[in-house]
Amino acid sequence: MTLKLWGRASSGNVQKALWALDELGLAYEHIEAGGAHGIVNDARYRAMNPNGLVPTLEEDGFVLWESNAILRYLAHAHGGPLALPEAPRARALIDQWLDWQATTFTPAMRDAFLQLVRVAPDKRDAGVIEASRAASERCAALLDQHLADTAHVAGEHFSIADIAVGLAANRWFQLPLEREERPNIRRWLGTLAQRPAASAVLSLPLT
Repeated sequence: MTLKLWGRASSGNVQKALWALDELGLAYEHIEAGGAHGIVNDARYRAMNPNGLVPTLEEDGFVLWESNAILRYLAHAHGGPLALPEAPRARALIDQWLDWQATTFTPAMRDAFLQLVRVAPDKRDAGVIEASRAASERCAALLDQHLADTAHVAGEHFSIADIAVGLAANRWFQLPLEREERPNIRRWLGTLAQRPAASAVLSLPLT
């Protein structure tokens, strides 16, 4: 079996795949791509991923892009600590939180991230930052309330939903802005950080 993952490790979406691969203990080649690393506009890469985005996973000739699709594939194909539950409703809850991360939580904080991490201080738009902060706080409040009654995002057991939402929540707490304290999220992130496969990606700085 040959596994390759393209994408810069500083990308939150790439970090999902890195975490999942390490959870599974799989041997793989990681090729830094995107941003200063280039590659994503090369013809060979575009033939695999016409979006020119990261991550892209290749396993024995099978190519897949979209980070949450990669999480689902690895869970289906390799099981192990990522094995999906048999019960349809339990699986649906995992899908629910994967979609929430991709369509709600991460989009809410995107502008704050770009303004505070990628834009020079003298060119930042305070209004854009505040709107993003407020939207992200609503997401964080929802997640914190949910985690008051459950050990993990989709139930009592670790799942790929914890990877996707955990990385988003960790990124939110790293942003240099004021926010409400969320004790249940902090407790949950502390639990995730104890997983050997999580420690490397959760400690990466924002870039």
